[in-house]
Amino acid sequence: MPDRGLREKILDAQKNELTEHIVYKKLAAAVKNKAQAEVLEKISREELDHYELFKAFTKKDVDPKNFKVFIYVFISKVLGLNFGLKLMENGECLAQDVYTGLKTALPGIEKTIEDEQKHESALLALVNEDRLKYASSVVLGLNDALIEFTASLAGYTLALQHARLIGIVGLITGIAASTSMAASEYLSVKHEETGKEPIKASIYTGVAYVIVVTLMVLPYFLFDNVFINLGLVVAVSLLVILVFTFYISTAKGLDFRKRFLEMAGLSLATAALTFLIGLAIRKIFGFDV
Repeated sequence: MPDRGLREKILDAQKNELTEHIVYKKLAAAVKNKAQAEVLEKISREELDHYELFKAFTKKDVDPKNFKVFIYVFISKVLGLNFGLKLMENGECLAQDVYTGLKTALPGIEKTIEDEQKHESALLALVNEDRLKYASSVVLGLNDALIEFTASLAGYTLALQHARLIGIVGLITGIAASTSMAASEYLSVKHEETGKEPIKASIYTGVAYVIVVTLMVLPYFLFDNVFINLGLVVAVSLLVILVFTFYISTAKGLDFRKRFLEMAGLSLATAALTFLIGLAIRKIFGFDV
């Protein structure tokens, strides 16, 4: 008989397996793609088998973690099945450490661990969503907006030093740039064998750019202090980078820290350089608004 601490871990693992069984079952019923539904149903049945294995040992029924069920199902429906399942799999990777420590206490646990390891490879090939298929188009819009537009606003801030004027100039510049980026993406995709639709790719790029531009110029229409506004621009830029990098890194299984630091570093370095250029232009031309 295992000690109390080990028994609590087994009960928690039992509860997790039941919870994930329900999540996969709900998602299988919700997806329209038959192949995806079949994979989800298979994994759901395996999770239930794991639950029964733990139950045979603990001799106890447990309730699922209903809040976790709601969160994962909601995230998968709103942010994409791939993203939701990757979050689920990240949780299962943590569970595998617990399972490995239970080998001596639970005969048959090796099969459970093998099943958990198979889930990730099965899920990697599961989803072909537009939001991931066109991720490169979104990245193009975000990267250009975050790097170029953060730099532009930094330069405008030093050169103009008038909040509303900076906001107006920035908005005009941003909308014009988003149109240009969308057109460039359309032409790029049209002449490449990427499997993407040119119009849809251009829309993803343009919309991503406009969203970032809107968020970044908003402070200049709300507050008068241009330097506080510039600080908010930097904060918004880092927040957008953080959220999007986490999403893409999770959905595609990439290194979050490396991608975040790379994108944030480029954005801030370019902004700092343009800030100094704006200062130099103001001094050279004696420009004052």
